Amino acid sequence: MLTYEALKKNEEIRTYIVRADESLCALGYTEHSFAHVCKVADTVKYLLESLSYSAHEVEVAQMAAYLHDIGNLVNRVDHSQSGAIMAFRLLDHLEMDCADIATIVTAIGNHDEGTGVPVNPIAAALILADKSDVRRSRVRNADFATFDIHDRVNYSVSKSGLTVSEDRKSVLLSLTVETAYSSVMDYFEIFLDRMVLCRKAAQTLGLTFRLEINGHSML
Repeated sequence: MLTYEALKKNEEIRTYIVRADESLCALGYTEHSFAHVCKVADTVKYLLESLSYSAHEVEVAQMAAYLHDIGNLVNRVDHSQSGAIMAFRLLDHLEMDCADIATIVTAIGNHDEGTGVPVNPIAAALILADKSDVRRSRVRNADFATFDIHDRVNYSVSKSGLTVSEDRKSVLLSLTVETAYSSVMDYFEIFLDRMVLCRKAAQTLGLTFRLEINGHSML
């Protein structure tokens, strides 16, 4: 049976992730390579284990997280759909169980706020994990004078965390934003659609989505 750890060691897939991130780097986007996809995989695991999903479901979700941005190799536009198709081909070639392939393809195809819908718990967990990865270390532009709004917002976030409440009724995205670099309004300007999708994803998992910035409740 294909595992998350085995998938991470697959050199073909690693090459596609590297090359996809190179394309985004050329376009001026934040980091979407191994640091991002592995963090998303870790967060997916935390979410689903906190909600008592099975070990197999967690494993499948982590594989979806690892592959979720591979479609950027084709184009940033509609990368969730192209990534889903690429994942299908790769996983089918690796003789993965068809039911698990279906779950992964669905999650990847629905992870982006442009067209995504949290149609099942795996897709919902991927959405929450992906959209919560906002942090300074993802910014690659070294010249602050040329930062665009995405650079400013990501750079301004010195600390972030996603936490399921002890009663398992809510999930909290907590951000520390240094307003010298970006305002809270800037965050909502570019991330409002993502937060709406996170709210829907949380509902799929039976949770209420909460957003806290600098100790103040926003949602």
